[in-house]
Amino acid sequence: MSSGSKQNQQLARQFFQLSLAGGVVSADRVAGVLAYVEKHQPANAIAVLKAYQRLIAAEVARGLAVVEHAGFANTSALDAIATALSAKYRRPVTWVSKPAPELLAGLRIRVGDDVYETSVAGQLDTLAAAV
Repeated sequence: MSSGSKQNQQLARQFFQLSLAGGVVSADRVAGVLAYVEKHQPANAIAVLKAYQRLIAAEVARGLAVVEHAGFANTSALDAIATALSAKYRRPVTWVSKPAPELLAGLRIRVGDDVYETSVAGQLDTLAAAV
């Protein structure tokens, strides 16, 4: 990694830290960072902004549970899942529902890089791999 690239990453990390309020990405703070970048245009602004965007996207993904389901998803059940995941991760986790008929039945939940699966399709894949 070149020193320019290291400097871009370091500046992106500084912008990222400025974008957090209480450990959570704040839309107002992100807007402030972007306004600052637009006004002051640091060297290699595009590279810095790309690195910053990756950091923000990863952090947002850590607080979002993508709940894939084969059938109807009950809102109160999804709220309970979000509450349990918030307690597990010790940070606010919200949910987004995503129909996935290929699961047959059950759920697949993604929070950042973590995946929790209780679907019939996942169980059948596990059995097929064991044979």
